[in-house]
Formats: sequence, structure tokens, C-alpha cells
Amino acid sequence: MKTFPQGIQVGHKKEATASLPIESATLPRRVVLPLQQNLGVPAEPLVQVGDAVAEGQKIADSSKFISAPIHAPITGKITGIEKRITASGVLAPAIVLEAAADLPADPFPREKRHWKELSGEEIRRIVREAGIVGLGGATFPAHVKLSPPAEKKIAAVIINGCECEPYLTVDHRLMLERSADVLAGARAAARAVGADRIIFGIEDNKPDAIQVIAREIAGEGLPGAEVVPLKTKYPQGGEKMLIKALLGREIPSGGLPMDVGAVVHNVGTAAAIAEAVESGKPLIERVVTVTGGGIRTPRNLRVRIGTAFAEVIGQCGGLADDAAKVIMGGPMTGTAVSSLECPVVKATSSILVLTRKEVGSFAEGVCIRCGRCIKACPVGLMPNRLAEDFQLKNWEQVEKGHVTDCIECGCCTYVCPARLFLVQNFKVAKRELQLRKAVRP
Repeated sequence: MKTFPQGIQVGHKKEATASLPIESATLPRRVVLPLQQNLGVPAEPLVQVGDAVAEGQKIADSSKFISAPIHAPITGKITGIEKRITASGVLAPAIVLEAAADLPADPFPREKRHWKELSGEEIRRIVREAGIVGLGGATFPAHVKLSPPAEKKIAAVIINGCECEPYLTVDHRLMLERSADVLAGARAAARAVGADRIIFGIEDNKPDAIQVIAREIAGEGLPGAEVVPLKTKYPQGGEKMLIKALLGREIPSGGLPMDVGAVVHNVGTAAAIAEAVESGKPLIERVVTVTGGGIRTPRNLRVRIGTAFAEVIGQCGGLADDAAKVIMGGPMTGTAVSSLECPVVKATSSILVLTRKEVGSFAEGVCIRCGRCIKACPVGLMPNRLAEDFQLKNWEQVEKGHVTDCIECGCCTYVCPARLFLVQNFKVAKRELQLRKAVRP
């Protein structure tokens, strides 16, 4: 079974929602749309307070290449352009949109197209205008991945169906329920970059998804397309790990998948590309796994972007009596939220609610030099040495230790017997290095 070196085994805890079909959440009466919803330049408003907008209408955009527009998830009126709470706990600029029943519904055009009829440039333009970003959580603008420099020849498009984070079942359900869309999006991406191969990497704890995708490929009779079962191990779904497992290639320090001839897209991203290409639908909703011991009725919900966490949780029976922590995303890489008023954004793969029993509070101990973090790190760093240099604020050594190559998977923190806050410190270190470079003459 193919895999990558190192990494860790974690409990899956997906049983609560793995067999539950995707359902549509109730349309919200109000949405809050933060302008920073991609790993790049934030969008700028194209509307003003009081404007009437239609579902699917572009309401924010940027002229910068590494950015993505934002569209109205519902028909209504703009009631505010102001700072609102986000999942990270900070107030950030956002557009507030209230539903208005008296406005005529004028959704996005349902023009039927087929990716075979479009050039690579046309596909990239459609993906960009639809505001599609990586839906695995990283939110890197999808059109940027589909626009490699001419000298970077892309041989393979890899579709990431690993979903290695505990609890999450979004990608699993999409592969089972929308396999045709996932494959169509993968084929459109391959055309956009001129790739001859499409590889689906799926962990072997999802045998039904492996069968469904393999059957879909066989039904299309696609040469160059295949499903590769992968060993269930965390973080198998990381781009670097996935490429190592599937292609045997290693992304160089500071490099990108395109440097080794690959482009990686998440399953949800592929399905969104298919919708945009085939019907002109922009990214106004996404599937969210709502789960954990602190949720009364776990569900996989198709939710409009901008819906408040409180509203989504309410549609899942509300919080259990012993609910203690709400996390956006999975327990390994997710963000603990401070308010249920924060909105679902393009990065929201899950709303995970843990109970008091599931949540522990720990004080940092002292490194015992056991080396477990080194053995676990999937990118070959020395977290113990990085942690020492971080504590000493020896930023030159932190940089030499390649902290910027840290993928923030949390493996080192997970295995550390001293409960050191390793990945949290490395996030701070990377931010500090960015700030220092910004002020250098």
C-alpha cells in the first residue's frame, strides 16, 4: 500500500456522519461575508450599503492575481460593510447581506457547457470568476494552480480524496454522491494545465469511495485516469505527502507541486469546478460536516457561505449539555472559535463540537529529548531544535531550521509527551519571520 515516510496514526472518529447523505441546510435570512476568504489578497467590495443583489452576483473582487471574488449566496440587500467577528477571533471587514422576499430572484445563468468545448484559458477564466478556492481548508485560489508558468510542465492532476483529518466526512460523501461531478472537475483541471494523467488518491478506510470513483472512471473509459488506494495515515492528504506517495517525487524546500510536474486539487474543489464550468454556478455554498460529541444530531450539510455557526448548529439539534469547544475544521489543524456568530466561509470544512470529556487542558512541560517529534514530522524537520531556538528568539537559527517548510499538521504536538505547544510556536515563528522580512531595508 502506497504512503509517505513518517507521519502518525490517529483515531478516525468518522462513524457519526460517514454514512449520512448530504442534506441542504435551510436558506439563511442573513449572511456575513468576510472579504478575506482566500490565501491571498482580500477582495474589495463592489457594492454599497442599500444595494439590491441577486443570488450568484459578484459583490467583491480584487485586481490581484492571487485572490478570488466573492458572490452573493442569497438574493437580498446589502445592510452593512463593516467589521465582523471571524473564526480566528478577530474583527475583519465583511459584507452583511439580508434576504429580501420582495426582490425578484435572478440567480446565476444556467448556461449548459461542457469542458470539452472549452480551451484551457476559458476554463481558468471561469474558475477564477466563480471564486473557487481550495475547499480542503487551505483556500488557495484554484485558478492560480491552473495557471503554471510555461516552463512548468504539468504531467499529472492529483485529486485529493484522503480526508485524513479525524471526524470529517465531506469529501467521502462527495465522492459517493457526486462522483460524476468530481471526475468532470478533474478532467476540466487536466485540460486547463495540459496534463495527461489524473490520479485519485484515496485512503483505504474509504473502500466504497474507491469503488465508486473507479467505476466512474471505467464507465468513461478514460486512459490516463486511475484510483490509487493509499494507506490510512495522518497527514496523508497533505500535498507534499500525497505527491510523495503517488509519484515518488519530493517537493523542494520552498517549492510547489508544479515544481515536480503536479497540480493537486481537493475533491470538493473538483466538484465546484465542474459546477462552474458546466452551469456557471459560482462558489456560494459548500458542504460542511457538523459533528462531535457536543452536537445532538450530526449531519453533512450543504450550507450557504456566510451562514452563522449558531444557525448551522441549530439545524443539527443544537449543542449538547456538555459541549465545551467549537472548532472550525478538524481537531488536528482546525481553529477553535470564540463566538457562534462567526460565519461559515469557503474554508469551513467542518463545525466540530467537542465535550468537556473530550477537551483537555494541559500545561507545557520540559522537553525530554525523546525524539518522537522528529520521527513523526512528515517533512523531515527537527521540531525539538526549532522549539529551542524559538524560545531563545534565535530567529536566524529558526529560519535555518526550515520552519517555513512546516505544514502545521500538528503531528509533533500530538506525539509530544511533554505537551509542548510545538505547532503553535511554529505558526508564531513563521509570522515573526514574515514581519522581519517586511521591515528589512
